[in-house]
Amino acid sequence: MTEAAGVTLAELEDDPHRIWHQLRAEGPVVWVDALNGWVIVERQAAVKAMRDSVTFTVDDPRFSTGQVVGPSMLSTDGATHDRHRGPFVSAFTAIALTDAIDWCRREAARLVASITARGKAELRTDLAAPLAVSTIVRTLGLSDVDDEEVLSWYRTIVAEVEAINYGGLDKDKSLAANDALIAAARRTINDNPAGFLAGAAKDLTAIEVASNVAVIMFGAIETSEGATANALWHLLTHPEQLALVLNDPTLIPAAVEESLRLEPAASAVDRYATRDTELAGASIRKGDFVQVSLAAANRDPSVFVEPDDYQVGRPNTRLSTTFAYGPHACLGIHLARAESIAAVGAALRDLPSLRLDRDQSQGPQGLVFRKAAAVTATWDTPAS
Repeated sequence: MTEAAGVTLAELEDDPHRIWHQLRAEGPVVWVDALNGWVIVERQAAVKAMRDSVTFTVDDPRFSTGQVVGPSMLSTDGATHDRHRGPFVSAFTAIALTDAIDWCRREAARLVASITARGKAELRTDLAAPLAVSTIVRTLGLSDVDDEEVLSWYRTIVAEVEAINYGGLDKDKSLAANDALIAAARRTINDNPAGFLAGAAKDLTAIEVASNVAVIMFGAIETSEGATANALWHLLTHPEQLALVLNDPTLIPAAVEESLRLEPAASAVDRYATRDTELAGASIRKGDFVQVSLAAANRDPSVFVEPDDYQVGRPNTRLSTTFAYGPHACLGIHLARAESIAAVGAALRDLPSLRLDRDQSQGPQGLVFRKAAAVTATWDTPAS
């Protein structure tokens, strides 16, 4: 067994990339005592595991999101997973999201316009987060809720999922957030019988609709906010790459895609072995916890040249595992990309000479969810 006995959770939260590079020398799949499980650190093995939901399942009582919001498309496999996910798929295709993507651009421009005169802002809080929240509230068509209310539910869900990773869970907090979500789902179903939540309710109970709304919201806010914040962080900390994009704005999608590769907002996905098996030389036993490190797979040097470098226009960036593979591939991939592209585009276009205030900024951190803690930027205003 290849082991990483000395790795701590604190080290993984602070700088997982350094650790995964070290462990990769030991093999594609390594045992990490701090996680009490296996970690997949190479892309080929990661993709294989994610595609094989029969051997590596999410349907396990230890799955953190399932403990917080109950059964959903994220915490089930097979026919049950298809029943949970199926009613939502059509609403998140690129064609179905055309209006939402156009709205994203307008909303990003509005948010940037609201801070332009200030000359300084923390862009994760003032741009990335509100864009993520307002976009998913609009997309889901939630009735009688405001963005701050939805944000509070989401913060609770994220905190509770992360608490499980550190060995604790506050049931009262998670139950309160779930009750509020269930109530909002029921209102939306009743208020808009032609809406897609009402359509989902034809195949799912109201509680099941709410659980799936929770995981959609979870991904749409947490990972979208993180993706946008990280993209801005990477551009503002790489002046030469920023100059390329400012000179040619058509590179903005490539700049976002490379940031998604370098620092996925959701750095790992959890699986559990359903049987004794071997993966890339590791002998995995039935019941073992197996973490697929998307962050490590995205920096696999056998796939990506100079994998730790931020290179706009990298030719194979789309080989990243950021949005996962297999039955649990990200449902909101088109909307997530569109949000970050819209936010970065609006910021670079409408905030002249945008630059990072390094003294008040902090880069990506986190054990499972990694986003820039603060992207405080300044820019020129007409009076400056």
